[in-house]
Amino acid sequence: MSDPQFWLGLGYLGIFLLMVLENIIPPVPSEVIMGVAGIAAGQGKMDFTLLVLTGTLGCIVGNLFWYEIGVRFGYKRLQPIVDRWGRWLTMDWEDVEKLRGFFDRWGGITVFVFRFMPIGRTVISIPAGLLHMPRWRFIAYTTGGSLVWNALLVSVGYWLGTSFETVDHWIAPGVTAIVVAVVALYLWRVLTWKPRAEH
Repeated sequence: MSDPQFWLGLGYLGIFLLMVLENIIPPVPSEVIMGVAGIAAGQGKMDFTLLVLTGTLGCIVGNLFWYEIGVRFGYKRLQPIVDRWGRWLTMDWEDVEKLRGFFDRWGGITVFVFRFMPIGRTVISIPAGLLHMPRWRFIAYTTGGSLVWNALLVSVGYWLGTSFETVDHWIAPGVTAIVVAVVALYLWRVLTWKPRAEH
């Protein structure tokens, strides 16, 4: 069921559903979904613009799922979690308060930028909800970032090949490099982090 070719057989509805799922319980990364869809567009089987719009709509719906969970949970309930698991989160409660201030000022552009990340695209929706970023603002920046990202992925599929292997050859190294960098940064944070009380 995670085979993008199966979903392509369902047309634009399949693309929409797969992009919603990719943002809720990722079965296949969007790089594959929209890249393969771009191949179909290059072969004249699907419309480029409709693909981008359909994929973007799926991203919005999927990310709203996690945003709404964050809103309903509320960041105040995080304090016992942060107090207990601060090392693995690499933050204490003062950091959470600072993060809220950051989101009040820069949350929109942060959500926009994270739409281009191979990991974190969905995760960023949770703090946006937890820290009560205005819904209209969240949707606007999610739409903008997802629109650009999906257009880029469809373009890669459209111009670079007639098979997934060709697209994967170009996309996979970049995605892997970013993932490795993020994991390395997290491990460095865990190893060097100290509670403020110990500073």
